[in-house]
Amino acid sequence: MKVLVIGGGNMGMTYAEAIAKSNFLSREGLMIFDKNDTRRHELRERRLFDVYDSLDECLPAADVVLLAVKPVHAMDLMEEMRPLLNEGQVFISIMAGVTIETLKQGLQAGKIVRAMPNLPAQVGLGMTSFTVSEEVSRLELAAVEGLLDTTGRSINLDTETEIDASTGISGSGPAYIFYFMEALMDAARRMGFSEDDARLLVGQTFAGAVELFNSSDLSPQDWMKKVASKGGTTRAALDSMDDNNLNGLIQEAAYAAFHRAQALGQDTVGKEHSNV
Repeated sequence: MKVLVIGGGNMGMTYAEAIAKSNFLSREGLMIFDKNDTRRHELRERRLFDVYDSLDECLPAADVVLLAVKPVHAMDLMEEMRPLLNEGQVFISIMAGVTIETLKQGLQAGKIVRAMPNLPAQVGLGMTSFTVSEEVSRLELAAVEGLLDTTGRSINLDTETEIDASTGISGSGPAYIFYFMEALMDAARRMGFSEDDARLLVGQTFAGAVELFNSSDLSPQDWMKKVASKGGTTRAALDSMDDNNLNGLIQEAAYAAFHRAQALGQDTVGKEHSNV
């Protein structure tokens, strides 16, 4: 099997490196293409995969094509790809908001996988949600799961609405965690801690809490009860969060990302229709 990654940016590079370092493919089975000359030079220096200067040199030979470019470039890229495609190729898109139907129309192809990864994929702890068109066979689905799992874990969802929703949870979720971490570090600095001490206190606390959560079936509420006692320091902090409706604000933020993912899909469809 030959896999082509189109786009050598952060996520394209993440997948290419993860696949290259896994046992999923041989080095000869992995190709990458990027339009930027400087980026291609950087990719070649890694010596992990074959880097190509043009799509006509690599796209026809690919069995699976991973589309890792910004959604704004989707229509132009698919127009460039169409004359070079072969029947039976499988396309995995990680372009936020770009729907399976838009990809089918743009590529004039049927075997489409729409996926939503997240940033921790860069350290092998990614969470990728995906859904597939009905034309994708069980054997091809297994190959897709294998590719996506090289960066962490994946979940096969039934609908594209769930993909948009997962954007608001796991796709954008790391930024919410970093936001909370920054707030705690700000508080630590106000309390007199140095930058290094604030970073250690917050980073290790988050790492430990996540490990506890993943190591058992206990819910977050269960763990909060273990930490907080009536009249204690933790209870004071949690009461303050409840009084300020922090739970509701976090949910609203997740929905804002969900709705933006849907809007991006509408924007892409609109551009497609304007070009017809």
